[in-house]
Amino acid sequence: MVLKVEKSDDGVAVVTLNRPEHMNAFDAALHDEFPRLMGSLDDDPTLRAIVLTGAGRAFSAGGNTDDFARFATDFQARRRAMRDARRVVDAMLGISIPVVAAVNGPAVGLGCTLATFCDVVFIAENTFLADPHVSVGLVAGDGGAATWPLLTSLLRAKEYILTGERLPAAKAVEFGLANHAVPADELLDRAIAFARKIAAQPPQAVQDTKNVLNQHLRAAATATLGMGLAAESQSHDTAEYAAIAESMLRKANGRAAKA
Repeated sequence: MVLKVEKSDDGVAVVTLNRPEHMNAFDAALHDEFPRLMGSLDDDPTLRAIVLTGAGRAFSAGGNTDDFARFATDFQARRRAMRDARRVVDAMLGISIPVVAAVNGPAVGLGCTLATFCDVVFIAENTFLADPHVSVGLVAGDGGAATWPLLTSLLRAKEYILTGERLPAAKAVEFGLANHAVPADELLDRAIAFARKIAAQPPQAVQDTKNVLNQHLRAAATATLGMGLAAESQSHDTAEYAAIAESMLRKANGRAAKA
């Protein structure tokens, strides 16, 4: 089960990315199930708010590194991955129910994008956000280029996305990529408490106000996402990406040999 859902009587659902052994990286199954689940929850008339978190020590490590070498040579697999990334973004843009992120561990790449598409972000004090696409030879095309400039500034987005540098929790709050940095042992309770506060509000007013506010995100996504994903797909053809993918494959084979 790549996603866990726990619903409570107060209209709050906790959705947990559930691949802890892989730091909740998005494989094909999670890419397929996540948009489907978001659509299903959005159609549930009893739900008023969602808390999104990760199992284990990470929120989400983003893309599945096991696919790196394959994407360098398999055009169809790469094309499917770009479509899958678009579906995840569309699911976050389309859901009317407010989503509160409880970032319990590293939120990296697509994981970071997922957090920044949430409506309110609580982050554990001891963790970080990062978008290292460029550092592994890829264009940052799956949504970060849309959310970061809108939430921070264009200059700050360039500084961190072009270098892949980690953004500690406190700085993420300072820059506007998260709302609250809290002790790790309080994170989920704080996020759920806030979700209950939203759930107690009139649902039509909440959901349609969220949809109006998300027009800013939709406009940014419309302007950047198509070009970004096309450019990210093209990144897989570069010599730099091939070298990084080969290095990852050697390390993975080395770990498998020692196991």
